[in-house]
Amino acid sequence: MKVEQIQRAMSVGVIGGLGAIGSADLYAKMTKVAAKAGPSERIKVQFGQQAFDDIDMAGAENAQTNARKLYVFDMLREFEQRKSNAVLLPCFISHTFLDEVQAEISIPVIDMVAAIRHHLAQRLPKLQKIGILTSSYVRKKGLFEKYFCGAHVQPDVQLLYPAAAIQHACLMRAVYGTTGIKNGYLDGESIDLLYRACRDLLDQGAQVIVPGMTEISTVAEALSARGIPIIDTNQIYAESALSFKAEQVGRSFKIGVVGGVGPAATVDFIEKVIKNTPATRDQDHIKLVVEHNPKIPDRTENLIAEGADPTVAIYAACKRLENDNADMIAIPCNTAHAFVERIQAYLSIPIVNMLSETVNYIEKRHGDKTCIGLLATSGTIASRVYQQTLDQNSARSNGHNKFSMIVPDADHQAIVMDVIYGAQGVKAGFVNDEVRAKLKRAITYLVANGADVIVLGCTELPLLIAQDEKFDVGGKKVPVLDPTEILARKCVALASPIARKAA
Repeated sequence: MKVEQIQRAMSVGVIGGLGAIGSADLYAKMTKVAAKAGPSERIKVQFGQQAFDDIDMAGAENAQTNARKLYVFDMLREFEQRKSNAVLLPCFISHTFLDEVQAEISIPVIDMVAAIRHHLAQRLPKLQKIGILTSSYVRKKGLFEKYFCGAHVQPDVQLLYPAAAIQHACLMRAVYGTTGIKNGYLDGESIDLLYRACRDLLDQGAQVIVPGMTEISTVAEALSARGIPIIDTNQIYAESALSFKAEQVGRSFKIGVVGGVGPAATVDFIEKVIKNTPATRDQDHIKLVVEHNPKIPDRTENLIAEGADPTVAIYAACKRLENDNADMIAIPCNTAHAFVERIQAYLSIPIVNMLSETVNYIEKRHGDKTCIGLLATSGTIASRVYQQTLDQNSARSNGHNKFSMIVPDADHQAIVMDVIYGAQGVKAGFVNDEVRAKLKRAITYLVANGADVIVLGCTELPLLIAQDEKFDVGGKKVPVLDPTEILARKCVALASPIARKAA
């Protein structure tokens, strides 16, 4: 059987610990939903719970939620490690800060209130007055207003809440009181108190009662038996997992950077990402995670001599970025791209190929230039990775290779290597006019031998000469291109919503 024919079950996690009664009820209902799902809707249910010291009156109007936020974050990280596809969070209090947590986590949380809104729109489309039984904290935060009273819903929907006295003496006491549902009392006084709260809402004109506390759903059947038109929000939440699509949840895009190859070039790349990002405030910038590992074996030493193979080290860095929820990987090192093809197939996220982007840039911006002069390490030149990129470009153009490439002769290549690796070279921290003058000698050589565009094919070189579309070489205007700059711009275009709209 082919791999693509194997049907894998969707894995849904249920976070427990934020209310034992409510989360246990949701888990039980989710298990039943999963058991009844058809072959195309197979669901594997996972339950997770850690020790959480909930305060006695977590739903009080001025309750503190810091510990709850951190608990939810930790639990979501646990489900990420368990490779769950999505998570159910049975806690209305936690949904008041869901956006804060979702922005920092890759695993999508199925939105409980959105599921309730969708259910009501489908089953009771003509609703005008909805009674809400929720905690004083959630009520103060306006959670339900966010979903039912915004511009995206019917403007004539009215949310009703119990009178202040009923809210405190009946609703909060029924859930949080000594003989309340949280303490295991699912009948008797707790039902009587909830019934009084429901009657208050019905007297205000409520057409349906929506539990905004997961504990209330555990006794919805008992209230329904007393004639209360109440829905079971835990059941609705469980069933929503069947139709959930991960792409429904947005999160911040994150660029992973394999750093340390070399260290200064890494900083240069990050600065260029920041510079090229359209932003008016901190929050407009792109999330970055850097695996800064200067201990990765030298790429050039491996390619031209008997140096250690850096493949595993580069792969390990990429896997750490993958595990840190990066959406794509940038490697600001030209020579390292000789190893990209070896590892890309084993990663679940793409490496943005700096060399391919550079060739694409030349074709788009300087298509009339046919001879590319390459300044790079001897390892990059020996690996022929740029030449292979040109060959791939030619294959896409029906075999017509419009570009040729030249490199320095032995003497000028020695100058380039001294500029990069010398005792007073860039990797040693020397960025001055003397080193810059050496590099210009190599540029002049390439231009004299026919190059009409120069590629600074080592990420240390742009530390000496910035990208210049009209670089003057003996009176001739020659574009000098910085692949680091080109890579940064491409990453911004892929990651930034603002940049995508502007493109």
